[in-house]
Amino acid sequence: MLPESIRWNGISIEVLDQRKLPDTVEYINCTTVEHLANAIETLAVRGAPAIGIAAAWGIVMAYKRGESISISIERLRTTRPTAVNLFWALERMASASDYELEARKIQEEDIENNRKIGMYGQKFLPAESTVITHCNAGALATGGWGTALGIIRSAREAGKNVRVFACETRPLFQGSRLTAWELEQDGFDVTLICDNMAAYLMKKQKIDAVIVGADRIAANGDTANKIGTYSLAVNAKKHGIQFLVAAPKSTFDMSIPNGDAIPIEERSEGEIRALTGGQTVPEEIKVWNPAFDVTPFELISAIITEDGVYAPK
Repeated sequence: MLPESIRWNGISIEVLDQRKLPDTVEYINCTTVEHLANAIETLAVRGAPAIGIAAAWGIVMAYKRGESISISIERLRTTRPTAVNLFWALERMASASDYELEARKIQEEDIENNRKIGMYGQKFLPAESTVITHCNAGALATGGWGTALGIIRSAREAGKNVRVFACETRPLFQGSRLTAWELEQDGFDVTLICDNMAAYLMKKQKIDAVIVGADRIAANGDTANKIGTYSLAVNAKKHGIQFLVAAPKSTFDMSIPNGDAIPIEERSEGEIRALTGGQTVPEEIKVWNPAFDVTPFELISAIITEDGVYAPK
């Protein structure tokens, strides 16, 4: 059974430290808003819906501690710039009359919405399916069930057999550390590939779909997701493979006209300089580390939400 990513214990927020998975299942007990903000910034808790849920509970904690709600909201708003679910959840909390009730609703609605996304999304998959996914858009990144991985879970519930290829997702390897582990824990047939193997895999094997999550969707449908998603979409188009984005409606940002206006988080050079096996990139080599890229709507076969499916005309 997969561990919960976020737990509210009535006083503080316990977040599963996803930096230590899959080797260690360990929770961080966040007792202050600053502690929680640091957990979000350092990716102890990650995934757009999960960040929003954690932030909502952060406001509950601030209220119970007698801390300023407005200051707490502003601190949490500074943690991650791209995932709009964070700002959506904080806006809901800012106008709530009962903070704990609202946070619980946000978390419960996320699970319910993921189930609906899964129901709509599994219809795109044949009875025997092979899919590629990128980064982690599963139970670990949400309130439970998942968005992209929720479609895979719902397909299995519908009696379908789904084989999954998970991209490693450099530089922090969320695909290998989290997605492959999550799917294996749930008994799926999962195979890990390096990010640069996806196009060749599409050429060599029958792939029925690429399924990914999203961190922000612009008004025109352009979609920001983990870096490497855009290249998957380009390659899927080349090979005639449907490219599916699974995300709740809270991921849409109608104030952003198109993908060019989506703020893209750039993270520490150290995430790239410190490679596995103790190797390091020489200090004189410049490093660029955007955490996300943007996939144009015309490359997306469908955006699957809890309210239905949006597709280019």
